[in-house]
Amino acid sequence: MTSNTQIPQQFFHGTRADLKPGDLIASGYNSNFGARKPASWVYLTGTLDAAIWGAELAEGDGRQRIYIVEPTGPIVDDPNLTDKKFPGNPTQSYRSRDPLRITGEVTEWEGHSPERLQAMKDGVERARAQGIEAID
Repeated sequence: MTSNTQIPQQFFHGTRADLKPGDLIASGYNSNFGARKPASWVYLTGTLDAAIWGAELAEGDGRQRIYIVEPTGPIVDDPNLTDKKFPGNPTQSYRSRDPLRITGEVTEWEGHSPERLQAMKDGVERARAQGIEAID
């Protein structure tokens, strides 16, 4: 049996920002990554694992947080991950020029192992040293 009913996609955003339901995550603020210049996009993902990476790799001293978000406008594939690194977008990584509205927070989640996290941070640092920046 086939159904035409669509189940809405749930999206996440990993960060260190202290926000609450109803708040908007908007572009124009310093990015959590790279040279930390003002971002032209806001990023979201359909997988908890990708959001965990976002929270773990975010710059700053705040507590790592994962928010449940809803886009307020169109979203497109995130070329930082979908062009060559993960063709076909298995990480369900997206970006938008429009704000993301926080609808909740995932309060119980398990981060990556210290070894795996360090390996990812080392890779990010190697890219930074080579002058590789996120696509904006």
